[in-house]
Amino acid sequence: MAETSSSNVFSRAIAALRRYVTQDMVPLLADLRLAIALLLAIAVFSISGTVIEQGESLSFYQANYPEAPALFGFLSWKVILTLGLDHVYRTWWFLALLILLGGSLTACTFTRQLPSLKAAQTWRYYDQPRQFEKLALSTEMSEGSLETLEPLLRQKRYLTFQEGQTLYARKGIAGRIGPIVVHASMLIILGGAIWGAMTGFFAQEMIPDGQVFKIQNIFDAGPWAEAQIPKDWSVKVNRFWIDYTPEGRIDQFYSDLSVLDDQGEEVKRKTIHVNEPMRYHGVTLYQADWAIAAVRVKLNNSPILELPMGQLKIPSGRIWGTWVPTKPDLSEGVSLVAKDLQGILLVYDMEGDLVATVRQGMSVEVNGITLAIADLVGSTGLQIKADPGIPFVYLGFGLLMIGVLMSYVSHSQVWALQVGDQLYVGGRTNRAQVVFEREILEILQQTSAPETSTTAEPVAS
Repeated sequence: MAETSSSNVFSRAIAALRRYVTQDMVPLLADLRLAIALLLAIAVFSISGTVIEQGESLSFYQANYPEAPALFGFLSWKVILTLGLDHVYRTWWFLALLILLGGSLTACTFTRQLPSLKAAQTWRYYDQPRQFEKLALSTEMSEGSLETLEPLLRQKRYLTFQEGQTLYARKGIAGRIGPIVVHASMLIILGGAIWGAMTGFFAQEMIPDGQVFKIQNIFDAGPWAEAQIPKDWSVKVNRFWIDYTPEGRIDQFYSDLSVLDDQGEEVKRKTIHVNEPMRYHGVTLYQADWAIAAVRVKLNNSPILELPMGQLKIPSGRIWGTWVPTKPDLSEGVSLVAKDLQGILLVYDMEGDLVATVRQGMSVEVNGITLAIADLVGSTGLQIKADPGIPFVYLGFGLLMIGVLMSYVSHSQVWALQVGDQLYVGGRTNRAQVVFEREILEILQQTSAPETSTTAEPVAS
């Protein structure tokens, strides 16, 4: 008896839940106003993710978004980090908005678009003259027949169905399928965006010329991104160089990269530059920045020494510098400063006075020794991204364009009834009303001149 009572309670709970979903939740999700509100919210937060730099360090946000004065009076680094505006597209609330919009599109598709398509595919004949009175365009003809009308409709690419003295014709069913394709494409786009946010990663690397590296400096990554970070291949910077304009400004910078497998064998090679990245196994490497990594020098007849150069903080522009000892006990030395890879270096003494200017491949006498500049070593700055959701997003946008074009196709319907010598013809369409009326009038004129006036006057163009 207790088991039966428990079973009844469970059944009633399931039935109540089903009623709640079908009668309350689904109509709410299918509400157009909710979909519009979700789209607006997603657009606003997407704009914030574009305007506010994503995946930067804490010091960056503290420097650029101070608390006093806060941007717009409220937007400080604390607000940005608390709300997750430094990684908008991976926050739980942004993903929740995407999922909710997906639920709204799905509910609308099943409650509105699919029933509309089913109704459009189901034809029924008009077997009473009074049924034509409710059509926007209808007429009664004393001459003409279904046998004459049907081939004319076929010439206009109508699909016709005839049963006895009744006829039904339609065309443009793609116009009913179009909205469903649009909804499906948006669901694919949302799914791709969510998948990319959960499994993608973003990294930055500054690699000196000639070095081999593995992707390690991850700035931003989804919770399931570990599988996307390459473990079985690395990248070698074969060469990095910069092209300059005759005025001395940077024209373009290039990186000759090789992908090496876990045995050190080259499997792909490409020279990249800005707007021309390298792609391998779903990972894209972009040319994004550059720096001066080191300078190679000779002191008298010494072997070539490679000294690292660091970027110096100045109010504007970028320069790099290093210190070169000129005595074995390191008690004296000079500073070398460079602003680009064109090979010109400034030499400063211990007091900070400029003592010489030297070019790459040349030498200068300082502190009683010969200082020769063998080479400047550049570093390439790479942005590295992986987003497995991008193929789905591209597919979704492709289907979206197709669906939008299909939605512009007019779905037109024509009914006809032969009663003795009288032929009743009527029709309707969901768009391009004037074009439809002209088409029907042309068909009727070829069939026969109407004997009586139409029950609903066609709209004149």
